[in-house]
Amino acid sequence: MIATRASRKVIGVRTFRARNGGIGQMCLSHRIRRVFVVVSCVAIAGAVSSAQQRGGITPNEADVIRRFTQAESRLRDARTNYTFRQDVLLQTMAGPSVTGVFHRVSEIIFTDTGQRTERITYFPPSTLRGLVFTQTDLEDLGIIQPFALTAEELPKYNVQMVGREKIDDIDTYVFSVAPKDPNGLAKRRERYFVGRVWVEDQDFMIVKAAGKAGPEIDNNRYPRFETYRENIDGKYWFPTYTYADDVLAFEESDIPVRLVVKYMDYKQFTGNITVLPDDGGSPPESGADDKPPPVQAPPAVEP
Repeated sequence: MIATRASRKVIGVRTFRARNGGIGQMCLSHRIRRVFVVVSCVAIAGAVSSAQQRGGITPNEADVIRRFTQAESRLRDARTNYTFRQDVLLQTMAGPSVTGVFHRVSEIIFTDTGQRTERITYFPPSTLRGLVFTQTDLEDLGIIQPFALTAEELPKYNVQMVGREKIDDIDTYVFSVAPKDPNGLAKRRERYFVGRVWVEDQDFMIVKAAGKAGPEIDNNRYPRFETYRENIDGKYWFPTYTYADDVLAFEESDIPVRLVVKYMDYKQFTGNITVLPDDGGSPPESGADDKPPPVQAPPAVEP
């Protein structure tokens, strides 16, 4: 987002030794050790076999990274065959009070000729104070926030496992993600993600991402966000909810903002189509679409 002329700010909305008791006792201890080694090997082999059967084998760090970035690429491509609704709500804040609102609802659809496009269904005039939502912000909604790190982008990043965590009964690996050369990316004006991702340990797909977009240049500022995902059609972990509650530090002043983005009504499109990349009426109806995502949803935001 870019600030109004008065302030010219921009905002992008966008972790045994046994005692020697004699020869007989030593022989017995050796036998016990041999039996223990055999039993341990059998137990380990059984555990590995069981994990392999359920698809939950614990690979090494490099293999997990390879698998989840490849899964991100597949998810990105698969999502281009889906229609969905996107609801973007950005608010400027003064304490608990809302001082300005940007609200945009659109549908990602296919035309009669099979081309993917966006149809805006609700977009009243913005009342944001000191900020303007830009095209870069919209692009981040379609690129940075939904899909944090694909296989094609992996060479640009340092990725490191920082631990494991359970999210709503889902066992995950947690990885830190940061660009190798942020200054070079900034010079080329390439967008990037810095933060953490949570990868479920069965199909190795990201179920949560938290961080921010970059680079912040020309007095652009981007809030830290969290994106949550749901399993769609039993095979794809698509983004369904993005939330940010942050203070943007500009040169002249700080501006608190709150962002909620909902991705709803995923439906797979079938037929002979030409897929185009993500580009990023009546007010939206409340109901089933407002249900929180299955992983640590933050509190709902009042418009």
